[in-house]
Amino acid sequence: MSCLVIGLLSLVTAGQVATNLAEIRQLARAAKPGTTIAIAPGEYNGGLWLEDIHGAKGKPITICAKDPKNPPRLIGGSGVHLSKVSHLVLKDIEIARVSANGLNVDDGGNLTTPAHHVRLENITVTDTPKGNNDGIKLSGLNDFQVVNCTVERWGGSAVDMVGCHDGLIEGCLFRSGGDTGVQMKGGTGRIAIRKSAFAYAGQRGVNLGGSTGLQFFRPPLSAIPSGSRAEASDLLVEGCTFAGGVAAVAFVGVDRALVRKNLIYNPERWAIRILQETREPGFVKCRNGVFAENVVVFENSWASGGVNVGDQTDPGTFQFDRNYWFCSDDVKKSKPFLPTAEKGGVYGVDPMVTIDGEGRLNFAPDSPLRKLGFDFGSPGHR
Repeated sequence: MSCLVIGLLSLVTAGQVATNLAEIRQLARAAKPGTTIAIAPGEYNGGLWLEDIHGAKGKPITICAKDPKNPPRLIGGSGVHLSKVSHLVLKDIEIARVSANGLNVDDGGNLTTPAHHVRLENITVTDTPKGNNDGIKLSGLNDFQVVNCTVERWGGSAVDMVGCHDGLIEGCLFRSGGDTGVQMKGGTGRIAIRKSAFAYAGQRGVNLGGSTGLQFFRPPLSAIPSGSRAEASDLLVEGCTFAGGVAAVAFVGVDRALVRKNLIYNPERWAIRILQETREPGFVKCRNGVFAENVVVFENSWASGGVNVGDQTDPGTFQFDRNYWFCSDDVKKSKPFLPTAEKGGVYGVDPMVTIDGEGRLNFAPDSPLRKLGFDFGSPGHR
């Protein structure tokens, strides 16, 4: 359904829509809770900055395409930046060939007053520059959703979170990446990634943790007791597909992360990495990871038996449960080298599945994965 147009009467008369960035800014500044702002089809110069835009509970301010089948395209420049916002929906927008990050949502640099209740839906970001230039950058954002979005050909991370909490990423496609698919660090917690596809997403499909300058943690480290600090905590990756890339999943300075019911297909070197990059006093060692009910198809050329364990980690706290491992070019080498004993693992049984460069799965009718209840119809398996 296309957006209804609620205009600023002094600027846009009934039935008209915003047709340039200045109009979008003026309409957004005047918007009240429940307002919907429509953007006409066409190409716009990138560089849309909106701040202090606030809807209300149950009455978000929505900024969207007038015609979702012909969305507006913001080309070049600094993309879209939403700062110090709340109860806001951005949907059906394309962002391409920007000079830095594609889409930023942040707290304006105030580490104790996060942006919150933001939904990003049907956003497409393509072609950010190489280096630390992300498709979607979220800093100090709580209570958010990133749904049915596509990020392709990025530099840093497809989605990079610093100090974000209580978020959901679902039904997204991340393809042909730079460094990392989705990264969660800087005190990020309680994030779920579900039913999304990672197709050749770079060095690490998901980076559960990472390395953050201490001054950027949210909440500030002074509010977190020494001995319990972590780059990230309480993370979930579920029902996703990973095709190629150097490593599918990296646990990096994280405390409590669950990775379950995913398909990992032909990683270049590892299915899993367990690492510690932030080594300041008061930080926990990477610990309490769970890897359960995943399907891993690989070739014998992968490194270290598929698992890379770095120093100053706590691999003995990791659990491996009922995963399904298959070496496609040497069945006898299907059992990986895990840091702890696995419970109920399956080794060397052909899952009869292939995956293409866009993350789409193809299962044989008699694939044994059907008996495992694998979610064949999830949006990420496309």
